[in-house]
Amino acid sequence: MSRGSDARSFLASRRKGMLSTLSLRHAGHPFGSLVPYVLDHHARPIILVSRLAEHTKNMQADPRTSLLAHDDATDPQTGARLTLLGKATPLDASSPAARRYRRFFPDSEKLLDLGDFLFFALDPVAVRFIEGFGSIHWISAADYAPPDNSLADAEREIIEHTNSHHVRNLRGYWSHVALEAKEVTMIGLDCDGFDVSLRDNTGYRLLRFRFERPVTDAAGARAALVALAGASRAA
Repeated sequence: MSRGSDARSFLASRRKGMLSTLSLRHAGHPFGSLVPYVLDHHARPIILVSRLAEHTKNMQADPRTSLLAHDDATDPQTGARLTLLGKATPLDASSPAARRYRRFFPDSEKLLDLGDFLFFALDPVAVRFIEGFGSIHWISAADYAPPDNSLADAEREIIEHTNSHHVRNLRGYWSHVALEAKEVTMIGLDCDGFDVSLRDNTGYRLLRFRFERPVTDAAGARAALVALAGASRAA
């Protein structure tokens, strides 16, 4: 695995981060806010923001941003964290990336119905990835970028097929991490792994599964899913 792949997988496994923008109100002073996000098939964080929010006004005036995501380590200084420096680009609500966001965060439909929310993509400029003590790296946008692949076109079909015909495998993936699911649904798949929504006694949650190596097409994704299902059954 490359550091770029590790960085993408780490960022994809998080669901929220600290968005930093340059304050319009306070002459470029750094301004931080908390945002949910999901990566698209270019590994760009996709966010949904209100037109009235300070960070939205800031991004519209100056697109330079950063997004900080971290793990849940008890000691944050020893845990993993990643800062993606990016350029905020407006995104049409009907775009595939925006539809992907809505699949991961279905409650966002209520916000969109209000009519004053906008999607932005954060185009990577550079990545600072701290995996833990002594493992600290700058990663270029080129090294962070996923390999050329056709999964944006195949994702919907794979999801529908898996949810219709392979629910047993989905349950097996969860049992592999010692969780008992009442309801399991695949909601996303990309070159590095896939995401599943689970309902158990505590409510809904999302879990990320990483492939052993990046895949580039539907056949490779299906082979990786079959391999992971076999490993789950063996475990």
